[in-house]
Amino acid sequence: MENPRQKPAKIDGTADNGPDGDLPDIVDLVMAMGTSPTRLEALVETATGYANAASSENTREAYAKDWRHFSSWCRREGFEPMPPSSQVIGLYIGACASGTAAGDPKRSLPPLSVATIERRLSGLAWNFTQRGLPMDRADRHIATVLAGIRRKHARPPRQKEAVLGDDLIAMIATLGHDLRGLRDRAILLLGFAGGLRRSEIVGLDLVRDDNSDGAGWIEIFPDKGVLVTLRGKTGWREVEVGRGSSDQSCPVVALESWIRFGRIARGPLFRRIFKDNKKVDVERLSDKHVARLVKQTALAAGVRSDLPEGERELLFSGHSLRAGLASSADIEERYVQKQLGHASAEMTRKYQRRRDRFRTNLTKASGL
Repeated sequence: MENPRQKPAKIDGTADNGPDGDLPDIVDLVMAMGTSPTRLEALVETATGYANAASSENTREAYAKDWRHFSSWCRREGFEPMPPSSQVIGLYIGACASGTAAGDPKRSLPPLSVATIERRLSGLAWNFTQRGLPMDRADRHIATVLAGIRRKHARPPRQKEAVLGDDLIAMIATLGHDLRGLRDRAILLLGFAGGLRRSEIVGLDLVRDDNSDGAGWIEIFPDKGVLVTLRGKTGWREVEVGRGSSDQSCPVVALESWIRFGRIARGPLFRRIFKDNKKVDVERLSDKHVARLVKQTALAAGVRSDLPEGERELLFSGHSLRAGLASSADIEERYVQKQLGHASAEMTRKYQRRRDRFRTNLTKASGL
């Protein structure tokens, strides 16, 4: 068995990248081909744009964080992060699972969940691939350790609380009627009625713009509803959001009010608001705002007031809106599945907190 601490030789044809993870510089590679600086700038800009479009900003940030954590751990333990060593990666995920990844026995950290460790492995695999050094997750030094972690530490997933229809009406009642209140009301109602993820909500533009960095756009049909066009992992999809039974709970009315008073003509639909609460910024709102908004309004409205305050704070997130629609809509499951953009009914059922699990009774059907 080879020594995982042994420093690898420099790989021919690549830069000697530091452990902190700067990717091989495409500028150096293209310059070596004799390309002119002017032409090079255009090539790099084009290639970088397409490379960034291959994954979402949140995914890239998460993968960069995974790489920094792994590189720091390797430095503390005396390992080389590159090229990928299955033994080193196996030791790393073991340290993450046991809570000893901090490197100091006296300063142990909470063990990472199985889901987080699997996400870390995905992040490492992506980073290694970008450096032309593929990682073999099926190698026994990784796969066996991961199987042991799953067997010993795996726990049922903890789902976020679903915000139901009545809950949402109480939540929007806590908001004011100033610019911030108009914006946040539209966010909650559209996110709920559309079954949207928080990144999808803030990624919307008012109108279609092929040069936008957004995730889609909206189109309002008078007296009917809003058509939301979204770019997903597998392509484009459309979500229809109909008008509500009253203006107070109608996502279309809330959107129209926000657009009118926010004086938005094009660009990002949901934006930051200046401290004076009178002017709207041009910058797109962060998806973290949606999570904070759901949590704050749910607590203010007294949703799940039967629980202690500390527990209630952990129950709600941006996903509560998506789960809320799936749990509240009294309609055929296939329509909910389409609205959420799920490929399977099984995934949709995971979001339905109030579905009747015993509607189909195989016990009676078998004659018992």
